[in-house]
Amino acid sequence: MASLWPWLAVAGVGALHGLNPASGWMWAAAWGLRSRDRGQALRALLPIAFGHAASVALVAGAVAFGLSLDRALLQVLAGVLVIVFAGLHLWGRTPSAARAPAGHAGMALWSFMVSTAHGAGLMLVPALIPLCMGDGAATAFSASDSLLLALAAVGVHTAAMLAVTGAIAWGACRGFDAGGRWLRRLRRKPSAAAVHRP
Repeated sequence: MASLWPWLAVAGVGALHGLNPASGWMWAAAWGLRSRDRGQALRALLPIAFGHAASVALVAGAVAFGLSLDRALLQVLAGVLVIVFAGLHLWGRTPSAARAPAGHAGMALWSFMVSTAHGAGLMLVPALIPLCMGDGAATAFSASDSLLLALAAVGVHTAAMLAVTGAIAWGACRGFDAGGRWLRRLRRKPSAAAVHRP
């Protein structure tokens, strides 16, 4: 059971990241609502997952090879990338063009930058160390074994994050649809004053 705890921690942190609106469910729901195609919300999960997994894999690879990362430098670089990306998106555009959604590449880049900026991969380090380095009694892992375990952890983490992100995005789209139907019914109902007017 002790060897299961790091995997549960990796999945739990993935679910926690899925709850964060900046990690993607807000953008996936917005894509679905804007396109009036609720399937678009689920299709947006692929670039979100790619960007998040790339950010987490960067840290997981460093742990697997025993390298150290400067947390502050990594987060500052990601923050600068966010500002540059937003500036390039808005540069020379009309207000209506600036509101246009980013494509799949833009969504993946956004996911990578936000995940790196808020330290998504760094949160996994306490679970990755026992997985990749093993305990003192275990036989020594080779670098390739550690890397495979780190990549498996990235996969488990991303799957948990996607499950939660997809469920919330789908629920948000359904909630907006239900709210819209409710408002349309309210508009169609005649008011009580109009019914009783002589």
